[in-house]
Amino acid sequence: MDAFGDLFRGLRAQGSLFGSSTLTPPWSLHFVDGAPLTLCTVLDGQGWIVPERGEPEPLRDRDTVVVRGPATFTFVDEIGTSVQPLACGEFCATPELGGTRHRLGWHDPGRGSGTTLIVGAYPLRGEISRRLLEALPVVLRVESGGTGDPVLDHLAAEVAVDAPGQQLVLDRLLDWMLVCTLREWFDRPGGEPPAWWEAQRDPVAGEALRLLHAEPATSWTVAALAGRIGVSRSTLAKRFTDLVGEPPLTYLTRWRMTLAADLLTERDAATIGEIARTVGYADPFTFSAAFKRIRGTTPSAHRRAT
Repeated sequence: MDAFGDLFRGLRAQGSLFGSSTLTPPWSLHFVDGAPLTLCTVLDGQGWIVPERGEPEPLRDRDTVVVRGPATFTFVDEIGTSVQPLACGEFCATPELGGTRHRLGWHDPGRGSGTTLIVGAYPLRGEISRRLLEALPVVLRVESGGTGDPVLDHLAAEVAVDAPGQQLVLDRLLDWMLVCTLREWFDRPGGEPPAWWEAQRDPVAGEALRLLHAEPATSWTVAALAGRIGVSRSTLAKRFTDLVGEPPLTYLTRWRMTLAADLLTERDAATIGEIARTVGYADPFTFSAAFKRIRGTTPSAHRRAT
């Protein structure tokens, strides 16, 4: 697993697709749940994403916008529209209200032309995904014409039918669309992607990141890591620190504590010692000291708080 794949693994659409019915102006849909991450795209037409804090972003035909919570946002036909905002959230029940649960009957060819909005709201599952969210602005937009366009073609075909397994297909298509969108945004000209994103492409630092994520419980030293990669210890230490922003073992410790934070929540029956061994610590006391140093609290306190 690479660094991006690891950070993305806790983000999954699961029954979280809002309605895709055709909108005719004027409209103002206020998404009130404040989901940690929300993907918005239009299959035709256009509108504006207006975040609670920040500047409005245009959403044109086949553009995609990602909004980071917990602040809410509104999708409007035009800035300053006079129509009263309609609150949309997890418990909306019908497509015309942006419903998350209602599936059948989305396709309505009798509605004619308009703007077809698709919205996927992503819950946050643990500290791993939080590290990805921290790399994103409140609102990011990727224009049409990129690698996400074929995914939109599949989405357009799927929302036009009522078929068994439709929810599963739509959820996975949204995941695919989110991956494509974030890749393009990180790679955009003049962009400022997180350090780990650029470092993944380096033959030395990138391979080190891959190994640390694939084998976090291994008793790594800089020398052992350098040996696996086939470079000198000093070369690895310098390249990794220059590109990632911190030494390899410092990165590894923070990553281990991120993994441990989620394991403490997910595995209620596991002892602190068992969690410690899972992330590479034979001694639970050494693990607890590292956890408190990095996370600011003890493993037991973290488990109680979550």
